[in-house]
Amino acid sequence: MSQLFMSLQDLPEYKYECIDALEFCKGLDSESAELIMTSPPYNIGKSYETRVNINDYIANFEPLISQLVRILASDGSICWQVGNFIENSEVYPLDIYFYPLFKSVGLKLRNRIIWHFEHGLHCSKRFSGRYEVILWFTKSENYIFNLDDVRVPSKYPGKKYYKGSKRGELSGNPKGKNPSDIWEMTLSRLYDDWDALIWDVPNVKNNHPEKLNHPCQYPVELVERCVLALTNPGGLVLDPFAGVGSTLIAALKNNRRAFGSEREKIFVDSGLERIAKLQEGTLITRPIYKEIWTPSVNDKIAQVPEEWKQ
Repeated sequence: MSQLFMSLQDLPEYKYECIDALEFCKGLDSESAELIMTSPPYNIGKSYETRVNINDYIANFEPLISQLVRILASDGSICWQVGNFIENSEVYPLDIYFYPLFKSVGLKLRNRIIWHFEHGLHCSKRFSGRYEVILWFTKSENYIFNLDDVRVPSKYPGKKYYKGSKRGELSGNPKGKNPSDIWEMTLSRLYDDWDALIWDVPNVKNNHPEKLNHPCQYPVELVERCVLALTNPGGLVLDPFAGVGSTLIAALKNNRRAFGSEREKIFVDSGLERIAKLQEGTLITRPIYKEIWTPSVNDKIAQVPEEWKQ
């Protein structure tokens, strides 16, 4: 199998190693990564995975997660993005299954973030799924969190204290409000951004500017939010299931270093091509905080068809 090993501190140095993800991680330095962000295979039978029993699927990750904890810096974070496993029309939410595994190795859950999107598979016997989950864990109580890099405009920037010793003084922060632990990230609702544990970021479907040959590609902007908040410039970001390189690109765009592994050569080639375009300045990505498109009242296909009115 083709395995991608990329050290991108000095572009464009790339090296290939024919080892699996676990062996790849065994070769990385302890406490070297400020952020490990990835989206592992969901055990749903894609071409790059072998579908197994749900308990065996989770157990298979134990050696890898032990390595990731070793690699993670003492002030670092792991962001583990997953969806659902479906068997016999029954839904198994993978974040619930992974949570005890991460807790067993001493990690601390800081947020369970909902990534919401408007388009996905339609269902006929249950409500259509429109979200996935990012579990954000830290290794210690002293972890990187750059609040000022992720602040958003306050809804009421002129609000003042109405009682106490600070009465009459401005109560907000001139850099914007603290997003707290509830995030909703669409510019069209700018003043409510980061106010729900929901990140409203479009998933990568056929009309997405980043769409490539990966069936479960996730958007660069989803990773950028984690990179900005949870790492410092020059810090190292690792993705053990790199796919077509979205995590690596998000890190490089924001002046971080990146390592990633991917066993499918077709995705490796696409990832390397994207990184080369990023270096050239020609890579197209959906800008972070860009407003999600909504149809206008005059859009013909957004109107109720005359046939349905009869």
